[in-house]
Amino acid sequence: MKTANTNTVNFNCSIENGIATVSLDRPERKNPLTFESYAELRDWFRDLHYCDDVKAVVFASNGGNFCSGGDVHDIIGPLVKMDMKELLAFTRMTGDLVKAMVNCGKPIIAAVDGVCVGAGAIIAMASDLRVATPQAKTAFLFTRVGLAGCDMGACAILPRIIGQGRAAELLYTGRSMSADEGYNWGFFNRLVEADALVGEATELASRIASGPNFGNMMTKTMLAQEWSMSIEQAIEAEAQAQAICMQTADFERAYHAFVGKQKPVFEGN
Repeated sequence: MKTANTNTVNFNCSIENGIATVSLDRPERKNPLTFESYAELRDWFRDLHYCDDVKAVVFASNGGNFCSGGDVHDIIGPLVKMDMKELLAFTRMTGDLVKAMVNCGKPIIAAVDGVCVGAGAIIAMASDLRVATPQAKTAFLFTRVGLAGCDMGACAILPRIIGQGRAAELLYTGRSMSADEGYNWGFFNRLVEADALVGEATELASRIASGPNFGNMMTKTMLAQEWSMSIEQAIEAEAQAQAICMQTADFERAYHAFVGKQKPVFEGN
């Protein structure tokens, strides 16, 4: 198995106690994405599926903001000069980042503060859980720049989180969703003050990481795949997934711990 790469160029990455903490590194501009950071994040999340040293990920804010979306000068400007083939290569690449996050096998917690718009809102959306501050402002603002709201899987994923009508409103209007709205609608799992944000997200990641990591991977896989299944298909898929998990040593450890009235210590195998 590989070790997760911390020698990243276009975003911050550190790993401690099985928790990878990543953040974009342009706080002076509210952390916009560039062609390079898109690609590096995509590749990092792709490789994460094969890394045993990371059990959960915190995608953090930096300098009071999460992400301001695609950089106007580094991305938007060049896009208006591209032909269709080049544009499709770009939109497929950005979609591949979401695919990599969904398929990385590790639970991802987004820690959202301040600006979280455009592709930044998509990254938060593509995470498994979201913790935010009261100052978080989330907007899927693609229609405000003359594009469609259907970007990077937004029309498929966002309605599953907050409902079709609410998602439609945000995607048609591009308006900002307040932190309170996000919490009441189920987009954010919890709201905390800014000085507690990273700690809260890390504690949540640690709690998940202390569980059965193979089981967590299977849970994430099923959450992603079962939307395209019938109920009968989903029940059969879960039967197979659970039978596989029952062959793990973690399942046996949990049994012996329960019998011995102890807390199980999972090792991910």
